[in-house]
Amino acid sequence: MTRLIPAAERISLARELIQKAREYPVPADGGKYDFSYIAQVKDFLRQARDLVKFIPQSAGASAEIKADAARIRQEADQADREILH
Repeated sequence: MTRLIPAAERISLARELIQKAREYPVPADGGKYDFSYIAQVKDFLRQARDLVKFIPQSAGASAEIKADAARIRQEADQADREILH
């Protein structure tokens, strides 16, 4: 059976994943256009979005937690633009 992760922990894990995407080393032979680099960065950002995806629909989450979840989604989108474009 899977473990239930509290919303606050999900938000902190999502922030860590976004930071991992930002710090992921750019390969020397292909730069930021290397397919494996792009795939790994996008995977980190997808995982971050997936962690907070359902927080806004949950009844037990406070307004502050829901706002943090929305900010995480925006941060992931912004990181995608900054890193890959």
